[in-house]
Amino acid sequence: MTENSLVFQEPTQKMINLTYVIYGLHLFSALTGVLTSAMVITAFLTGWPSIIAVILNYVYRDEAFGTYLDGHFGWQIRTFWFAFLWMAISMLLMLTLVGIPISIIIMVGVGLWVIYRIARGFLRLQDGRAMPEA
Repeated sequence: MTENSLVFQEPTQKMINLTYVIYGLHLFSALTGVLTSAMVITAFLTGWPSIIAVILNYVYRDEAFGTYLDGHFGWQIRTFWFAFLWMAISMLLMLTLVGIPISIIIMVGVGLWVIYRIARGFLRLQDGRAMPEA
């Protein structure tokens, strides 16, 4: 089944606005990492805005179910937790001298990936489109 053949309920304006706010909170945390001495990934995972955003994702996920926003909520949650997973792997690699350069590459790569996912999700939300499953 393709995205175009899926039938969704129309979300409420409150939920659409909340989804924008959640993307904004994630973006604020990521940009903090770009504009300060913190890395994108550490600012994204440890910044209060992102933590609040993920909590909001879980709290309001049931309200988004059945609308095109459901995919956005899943997209945001997966972005956070996969970034967390890669950060944990990166931190483990930091424990070895050989792993430090690999760890830095992973952190930069995941930071760019996070920014890409936030931007892609935001743009699809603006178009009123669902997010893909992956």
